[in-house]
Parts: sequence; C-alpha cells; structure tokens
Amino acid sequence: MITLVTNHGDIVIELFEETAPISSENFRRYVEDGFYNGTVFHRVIPNFMIQGGGHLADMSRKETRGPIKNEAANGEKNRRGTLAMARTGEVDSATSQFFINLSDNEFLNHGGRDYGYAVFGRVVGGMDVVDKIAAVATGRSGGHQDVPVDAVTIVDARIDD
Repeated sequence: MITLVTNHGDIVIELFEETAPISSENFRRYVEDGFYNGTVFHRVIPNFMIQGGGHLADMSRKETRGPIKNEAANGEKNRRGTLAMARTGEVDSATSQFFINLSDNEFLNHGGRDYGYAVFGRVVGGMDVVDKIAAVATGRSGGHQDVPVDAVTIVDARIDD
C-alpha cells in the first residue's frame, strides 16, 4: 500500500502490480525517491478526476524520468476510485503524473476514443478525502485551467507495505 498524505487528509492506494507492472513500478519509484512530496493536485474537475504528481504550487513542473509504455490494454477500467497514468496525446508519454477517477470514465478506457489511459491502482482508503479535494474552488493559474485556488499539496508519499 502507498499513502499520499495531503493537506486535506490521507489517501491509501493499492497498486495493480500484476496487471500494470510497469506503471506500478514507475509510481513506486517516484514515491521511494520522494518525488511527490511537495507536489500538488493541479487539475481538479468535479465528476471527472483529480490530477497530480508533476507540478509544484507555483505551477512549475518537476523534472521527471523518461516516459513509460502505456499499459491501457491491461483489462483494468477507469472506474471511480481508480488511479491512471496521465499522458499527452502520444500513447507512450506518461511519466510521473497520475489522476484519480471521480466517476466511471469509460471513454478513457483502451479501445474507446484512442489507446486509452493505463489504470494501475485504486483508492482503498480516503475516498472521502478525494471527494473533498474534488469540491475545492478552482480557477486559472500559470496558463492552466481547473487549478485549485488554494493549493492541494501532497505533503508526503510513503510505502506502507
């Protein structure tokens, strides 16, 4: 298990290491390296998702390792409470950013509109915290939309198992 300690409460995550080994190992390495500490959930869209893992509160980006292979064809679905790798329009472009689905986002699954977004874990504790984050006021910042007005920070990310 991995715990994201945020300034809104704790989110406990189970990784899907068997069905998403590349994404799970990637996420775990970023946690072990302390990369997520001090990053923010920089994109919050109610009834859709909250995204984090790459920006600081001033919206500057942290330098990441190289991109990983997209595992969206692993059979896992973008359902409420699952975590998926964020990426650009390029299929194999995910690095450190991830999002937590706030609803069943079937259109993000493999074979939908495009290759899809790789689901690699799920929230097993603290979904109430995720919902609290989803309800924060948002605006524009640093050329980005849907940014929390008051930073939602990952204070600490740790491996509990």
